[in-house]
Amino acid sequence: MTLGTRLTGELTRLALCWRLVRRDGVALGFTSHDRPLLIDGLLHEARPGISPSAVVLGSGVAADDLEVAGALSAGALTRAELLAGRWDGARVELFLVDWQAPHAGRQSLAAGVLGDVAVGEAADAGFVAEVLGPGAAFGAAVVESCSPECRAELGDARCQISLRGRTHLTLVTAVDSGRMQLAGLEPDNLVHGQIEVLDGAAAGLSARLLAADTAWLIPDVELELAAGDRVLAREGCDKRFATCRDRFGNHLNFQGEPHVPGGDLLTRYQVG
Repeated sequence: MTLGTRLTGELTRLALCWRLVRRDGVALGFTSHDRPLLIDGLLHEARPGISPSAVVLGSGVAADDLEVAGALSAGALTRAELLAGRWDGARVELFLVDWQAPHAGRQSLAAGVLGDVAVGEAADAGFVAEVLGPGAAFGAAVVESCSPECRAELGDARCQISLRGRTHLTLVTAVDSGRMQLAGLEPDNLVHGQIEVLDGAAAGLSARLLAADTAWLIPDVELELAAGDRVLAREGCDKRFATCRDRFGNHLNFQGEPHVPGGDLLTRYQVG
């Protein structure tokens, strides 16, 4: 009996399942059934609280998106992992199986990648995750827009600045309310740069450095760091023409239009 036949029978034994595969290959499976199900070699843990929004699929190019809500678990999806970005961009598949014969086939409902995730403040709170379907790719910009700021990243092929001497292996010396201090580096040079954590609880995660407050650096996501953790810190650039010219001497490779008049042109001159 096929799964389609079971859908039209008088009694259905269907369980909702969803599978996440992280970019590093780590996979998790969950099911709305009250017992774990082994499907294609992966044990899908029982999570009866998981519920998706209505799944509406179309034949056009519009994005087929949905949301999945559920409870966090210390043994699987945790608040810290979601907020730290370990699951950003993970592949997601939502499907139905017959819980009495999960190996006999499944009915795919939706697939895509994990988008925005909203997590409750409490440690045992739930989460709501957005799943972006394949059609979401059609919403991406394919032509660069005119901008007074540089569109290159420091050190890439268009920038051509060498990162040798601008990438530093160092230690975290202090942590406070999401901020950090790094040993032996000038904080202002690291603003708009990036750190990659090499060991400790946040090993493998990275963050962009948004600002410096005296000796403290403020990342875009809060990392679970401790004094003594090793990090790889890369210097950053604020993408302004003056910075490119004065700090790096690289204005000939500037990938922006700093002298094109912007929307504030009329406000630069006195009227009357």
